[in-house]
Amino acid sequence: MPVKLEAVHGRFKILTRSPLARQALALLTPTFVAVFFLPLVFLPGSALSAARSAGQAPAPALSPAQAQALVQRALATESHAAQDLSHVGHPMRYRLRKTSPNLTSTKEIVETRDGDVARLISINDQPLSQADEQKEQARLQSLLDNPGLQQHRKQSEGSDTERALKVLRVLPSAFLYQFAGTISTPNGIPGGTPNGTVARFTFKPNPHFDPPDTETGVLTAMAGEIWVDPVEERVVRLAGSLQQDKLLYWGLGELDKGGSIEIAQADVGGLQWRIVHLKLKMNIRELIKIKPSDSVQEYSDFAPVPANLNYKDAIQLLRSNSWPAAQGTH
Repeated sequence: MPVKLEAVHGRFKILTRSPLARQALALLTPTFVAVFFLPLVFLPGSALSAARSAGQAPAPALSPAQAQALVQRALATESHAAQDLSHVGHPMRYRLRKTSPNLTSTKEIVETRDGDVARLISINDQPLSQADEQKEQARLQSLLDNPGLQQHRKQSEGSDTERALKVLRVLPSAFLYQFAGTISTPNGIPGGTPNGTVARFTFKPNPHFDPPDTETGVLTAMAGEIWVDPVEERVVRLAGSLQQDKLLYWGLGELDKGGSIEIAQADVGGLQWRIVHLKLKMNIRELIKIKPSDSVQEYSDFAPVPANLNYKDAIQLLRSNSWPAAQGTH
């Protein structure tokens, strides 16, 4: 049975009956996404963003030393942004289109003070049938009638955040980064920027890194590349793959060599950075069974919502598709 990974912007709901597969993806996904996933990232007063807005040209060619300093600053920026969530009040709504070998689904998702809520709006790019619409309305009504369900979801989101932060803190020491030059990246492709040029770095495991726990241990099998916007000093793309099989949970399961992930993030307005593209292809072996995960997720149509929006009001707005203007946004 395939493992289904359903993302609610940067937070992941794992749909599988296998306890081991659930645990494997629960630690694997935050590991990959930790570079920059955490939602509601907002860096007020950024001189770099102001420079871009003023039309500053992209950074000139980098020396190896400058390149190493840039990637370290970019990772520090992501770490700061991820840990500064307590000062953020800029939730958004957006659309998530997920494609897997057997199904394409589109959801509208809203970030609220009570956690994210979502409404399924199409299957295989077709409007919901009457029966599917009734099921979706019944699910939303169940959330309204049972606040504990939403509270549990929010607690789960908090656990995902803590795991990802744990990984994020060790990224500068977990990998060896090698500058691989600058490349032109037209805006509109995953990892492309309005500045038009990114610094490309390859990374591989640091043999001197001693992982303190299971989550960070996955990093010892990863290699790939990251792109950094040299003006914004933000990571805009990560592509990583497992270079060897990785045993999990005392050998009861393993992640297959060759499993890969590709993530891109962008400023979607108001200096808020969000994931806009995620591609995951991974096999989890559980004894003699293989649990594949294979999906592409695209995030679009970002728009701000009121900072004090609660989940019940968000559900009503999802049902009516009538949105109040968010105050204090640009």
